[in-house]
Amino acid sequence: MAVRKTYLAVIGAALLLGGCSFSSEALWPTLAGEENAGTENSAAMADTSGADATTSTDVARSSQPLTGMSQTGTFVGSKVENMQAELNRLKSALSDHSNELQQLRAQTVRNSQAYHGTVAAISARLQVGTTPGNPVLVQQWNTAQQELDRVNDDIAAMNSLANKVAADSTLSTFLLESVRSAYQVSGAVDEDHRQLALLEDETNRTTVLIDRLLNEISEGLARQTSYVSNERANLNALALAVKNGEIFGDALSKRVFQSQAAPASAGASMASASERPLVVIRFDSASVKYEQALYNAVNRVLERRPQASFDVVAVTPNRGTPAQVALNSNKSKRNAQSVLRSLTDMGMPSARVRVSDATSASVSANEVHVFVR
Repeated sequence: MAVRKTYLAVIGAALLLGGCSFSSEALWPTLAGEENAGTENSAAMADTSGADATTSTDVARSSQPLTGMSQTGTFVGSKVENMQAELNRLKSALSDHSNELQQLRAQTVRNSQAYHGTVAAISARLQVGTTPGNPVLVQQWNTAQQELDRVNDDIAAMNSLANKVAADSTLSTFLLESVRSAYQVSGAVDEDHRQLALLEDETNRTTVLIDRLLNEISEGLARQTSYVSNERANLNALALAVKNGEIFGDALSKRVFQSQAAPASAGASMASASERPLVVIRFDSASVKYEQALYNAVNRVLERRPQASFDVVAVTPNRGTPAQVALNSNKSKRNAQSVLRSLTDMGMPSARVRVSDATSASVSANEVHVFVR
């Protein structure tokens, strides 16, 4: 009877301990999920680097110096030693240049983020409304220009890096030709040819990585140069918006650049020359605010027909004495030049705009007509 009680007590204690263990797991969450989450986050961060990280990894693996060469005492063997040293120096330089490229990319990202943060602050203030020529926005615009200049400096540094990698490419090509020529030198032993084969394979791999790195730098240069050019035009349009205290939008040149990659369809084509003006700006007062309406009208045209060009015509009323007509004509031409400057500030290439003048008896004040052609 006592034995049975003892047995039941042991079973009860085991069940109690099991219950405590279950309760502990319920109260204290397991770390397995956190470990998995950390692994997923690391994988996501690694995935954002894309092919750049793959190239950097390949370069890091290939940057290890080539070893395992033995001295054979022959003339070819001494050449093998010299070429091995040249190859190891080339691999070390390739690793340094790859690291420099990654640092430049990270620096460009930081400078671009600072630039876009400043531009976003200006756009947000313009969006809710502000005064024309707000000095706070003017200071922010100057800061944005300085930050964009830093991105441009990164392009110059990347161009210098491209020259260094191009020199590496020339050296690798010369080294590969030297290795292949060494096969024809007499007085070599079998070990010399085995080591030459190793050198040739390793030099080939290094040459491929150099070419890949050079292609990445070239693509990055083209991409960053286009980016800075577009943002310069956007800054000019933003300067006009700050001056007027109202937001416009992206520079008109953005539509022009997009048209080169995606030409307009035939269904969206317009007449080669418009008989009716797209915009009529009547200068019947000392201050005429026309920029917003002009931007909206031209932007809509470029959405439908990115290759469109424009005619800016200064129209003068044909009334009064010849002296009055001449005076009004000069004023109208100055107004047309102001409209032209506004268009170029909005990002429209000056080659796409043509300025002319005319007189008309149907107008009562100086006007500027903008036509699509």
